[in-house]
Amino acid sequence: MFSNSFPEKSVMGDLLGSMLWEIGAVHFRPEEPYKLASGLASPVYIDGRKLLSYPRIRSAVIDFACATLLSEVGFEQFDVIAGGETAGIPFAALLADRLALPMIYVRKKPKGHGRNAQIEGHMPEGARVLVIEDLTTAGVSMFTFIDAIRAAGGRVDHAMALFFYGLFPEAEQRFANNKVTFHHIATWRNVLAVARRKALFDDATLASVEEFINAPLAWSEAHGGASSLPTS
Repeated sequence: MFSNSFPEKSVMGDLLGSMLWEIGAVHFRPEEPYKLASGLASPVYIDGRKLLSYPRIRSAVIDFACATLLSEVGFEQFDVIAGGETAGIPFAALLADRLALPMIYVRKKPKGHGRNAQIEGHMPEGARVLVIEDLTTAGVSMFTFIDAIRAAGGRVDHAMALFFYGLFPEAEQRFANNKVTFHHIATWRNVLAVARRKALFDDATLASVEEFINAPLAWSEAHGGASSLPTS
């Protein structure tokens, strides 16, 4: 079970930022930008799946997730934890185990054979479900899972990403418009603060990253990516 310690949110954000650097999960490639699921071109990329390979870091991150949810939502507000295919599934399993709750996972679309299921596991009608992913940029993929759970009779009032880009007001508005309260541990601001404090980027690299963070849509369009966020 969770130890019930509640670090300050800023402390958890900075620690997760440091962890991502420590395990080599922060990647920088301005000359050949990464293409994100949102269609945006980005000079930086976070590989949140790498957190799973480091047991001490993995355990601390799940503690941070628990602390965030229990302090921001409450102790008895969820019936089921849901992970989205594929990266959200292991984090949902870890979080469900820590909170002693059932876990389900949601496919991006019905599997097309057998029971043609999109949701795997048992979700009672009206269950209060938390959806978790490793990271989100604009929240579009997360609503694939949220909409499927709602269509199957579940109630989704809260969602969580361990890492949130935190650069787009449109992303936060998407959650608000769909009546979902969004929770996260760290953003690019945390990762950049660690890089600056520990001199992990040289000045030119740091300037390029800051250019993207301060104007991501303009940077994306100038480098062959989308000029706006997807609307659905």
